[in-house]
Amino acid sequence: MRILYVEDEKFLAEAVIHILKKAKIDVDWVADGEEGLELALKPNYDAIVLDIMLPKMSGLDILAAVRGRNIKTPIIMLSALSEVDDKIKGLDTGADDYLAKPFKTAELIARLHALSRRPPLNNAKILKYEGLEYDSANRMLNEAELTEKEAGIFEMLIKNPGAVVAKEQILARIWGNGIEYEDNYVEVYISYLRKKIKNIGSNVKIKTVRGLGYKLCLEN
Repeated sequence: MRILYVEDEKFLAEAVIHILKKAKIDVDWVADGEEGLELALKPNYDAIVLDIMLPKMSGLDILAAVRGRNIKTPIIMLSALSEVDDKIKGLDTGADDYLAKPFKTAELIARLHALSRRPPLNNAKILKYEGLEYDSANRMLNEAELTEKEAGIFEMLIKNPGAVVAKEQILARIWGNGIEYEDNYVEVYISYLRKKIKNIGSNVKIKTVRGLGYKLCLEN
């Protein structure tokens, strides 16, 4: 599992990250709201742990922006504020769970694991882009069946059409961090996907953005 952790209290963050890593949870940590939003909008994470009180941009504003883009990544809100109104506001804005500070890291880990097993609410099973229809439940792209890895890569692309998805992001999500892999793993599966899209007769293509990654776009 890989999570984004947005928390401005350095010593708290370092302690939590240490325990999360021992639980084999990879963590990207940032300390301000603007950087947190930038990362939260990327398809890199299995969950986001988001403090409400942050410099530059509040956690609630980040949550609203993420859900406004129809991004369904599970989000746990954190806050030192114990008022019921804050909890209600976070949940109403689209948070999946809420922890009041101080919290036990073991409880955070348990909630992260629970969220990873639970499909996101209102997450569309059919994703569409320019004549392509991807059925995520059955791994079907129009009439073509995708393998597990093809489906994982294609879902990252079709959820972010026109945006570059980095090769490193794909490797981390599909193959996991900390494993040995050949540099051409992604290229091989991108090639398989391109053939299947071509066989469908679509004018959509997977474009290589040199040095960056790949994006789904209409053929020029």
